Amino acid sequence: MLPGLSFFRLRQKSLLRGIVLAVGAFFGALGLAGFPNIHNLHGSKWEILTLVLALWGMGETARCLQRRWSLYHAGVMIFLYAELMILAAIVALLTLS
Repeated sequence: MLPGLSFFRLRQKSLLRGIVLAVGAFFGALGLAGFPNIHNLHGSKWEILTLVLALWGMGETARCLQRRWSLYHAGVMIFLYAELMILAAIVALLTLS
């Protein structure tokens, strides 16, 4: 295993892992809702799994916050807000009938 790659080490903090989980969950939710065909959008109960993945990604991103404010801390906060919007979009896709 590569020494600098903490993406696969679940006990270590990884900002990349959190972002990949959240964005991957968003694209998965879009695919499950039938996104490419706008006239065929529908809700799917399998999107709950993408919601759980997005929550896991948000938790991984939140682990990367530092106690003292810095520009890195501000960047992580921006990622958290973006992942909150991803969660809202997945919930909106869940409510489609």
